Amino acid sequence: MTFFTIMNKFKEIHFEISERKILLRIFDVIFVLFFLYLVGVIFRFNYFIISTTNFYWTIVLGLYLNFLGSVFEMYNLQVASNQFQIIKSIILTSSTTVLLYLLTPIFTPVLPNRLQIVIFFFAIFVALFTWRIIYVHFFASSRFLKKVILICDKEQVKELVSGLENVDPHYRVLGYVNSDSSDESKISFVKVKNIDINNLEKFVKENSISEIVIASQKTDGITVGLYNQLIHLLENGFIIREYTQVYENITQRIPVQYVSRDFYRFFPFSRSNQNHLYLIIVRFLEVIISIIGLSVGFALVPLVFIGNILGNKGNLFYTQERVGKNGKVFRIVKFRTMIKNAEKGGAVFATTNDSRVTPFGKMLRKSRIDEFPQFYNILKGDMAVIGPRPERPFFVQEIAEVMPFYETRHVIKPGLTGWAQVNYSYGATIEDSLIKLQYDLYYIKHRSLFLDFNIIFKTFSTVLFYRGQ
Repeated sequence: MTFFTIMNKFKEIHFEISERKILLRIFDVIFVLFFLYLVGVIFRFNYFIISTTNFYWTIVLGLYLNFLGSVFEMYNLQVASNQFQIIKSIILTSSTTVLLYLLTPIFTPVLPNRLQIVIFFFAIFVALFTWRIIYVHFFASSRFLKKVILICDKEQVKELVSGLENVDPHYRVLGYVNSDSSDESKISFVKVKNIDINNLEKFVKENSISEIVIASQKTDGITVGLYNQLIHLLENGFIIREYTQVYENITQRIPVQYVSRDFYRFFPFSRSNQNHLYLIIVRFLEVIISIIGLSVGFALVPLVFIGNILGNKGNLFYTQERVGKNGKVFRIVKFRTMIKNAEKGGAVFATTNDSRVTPFGKMLRKSRIDEFPQFYNILKGDMAVIGPRPERPFFVQEIAEVMPFYETRHVIKPGLTGWAQVNYSYGATIEDSLIKLQYDLYYIKHRSLFLDFNIIFKTFSTVLFYRGQ
């Protein structure tokens, strides 16, 4: 096999999103254990010694790394592909892992001296830093991009490309086939112009295309010639997928703007919504979490009370009508964050840098302290810990009139946190509400304990990085 053949094979390799995240997690642990072994040999570092009797230490360390790495966004591909952003995550993950590891002596070695603690920290930091620099400059480079061709109408190209590439930094649309039969130019590639439709197969093979995505809404644009080429490419092992499936997989949102009368194809709601065992487990955990949350909330009341008198000058708590499961209206409880009579001119969306939010209220929102009273609503059963954010009846009616499927959010209880909340900020416009709806429908469709725990990890990240609104 020649060098050029090997390089061509290299170009054909790409990693899916899930594969990249697994790669990052596995090699985080491997590099850390390898560096600790090297440090032990070179510096006679006797704190972390792996043997048959204490092998579980490596398991505990690996679990800590993966858990805290999730909290500090080590496995966010946008962060992992940026060498400057990842340094902050590495520092936070390394320091917190070392601290937690040292504070659990039952499952880990006894506390060492100060020098060993410093060596332990630097070994983990250098290991993670080394592996992540390798990832950024090698695995996140252009040689492992997933190269794609779109089959769509010409006017769709900009929206479709940005909708995919902005989410996955390793996804690259090289071109598109114009499927609009009313357009004179039958095929036009973004980077390769004036390619005749008969050269589609040649272009796919020469550019190592990984996937062909069909996004055309007009079936008459798929001509017999184009259809035959697609069939031939499929028979030769090339992957052909429908756009909504690709969009959902990459963005983890449901593309409601491309869903019409065939909604039942896109909303096979998660079986967990009717799974009694799952619902019992979730409800039991919600009661426990609510009791803990209310306890913490009561401890914070004196501090919030003083801040409210000085900064908000209104009642400590306020209640507001929200729409819950099956459209039932309930009253939500929160700490005050806005000035008195904030909506005397009528109900409006909360926005970034909202002038109605006081400086003290902004601090409560950023830290999510304002939402602690909602554990009362969870304990009552009006809300869940995880679910779509409960919206006000006025806005529900307004948005539902212009946005299909909006009230589908009400098939489950609204949540204190949720897939939309941890992935997107407060919705200030109808367009923002559309994006949040896409996330909410994704959660309803894929609801599971695994996704619930993923949301909890992301919620920790939102609070720790002060991203509340």
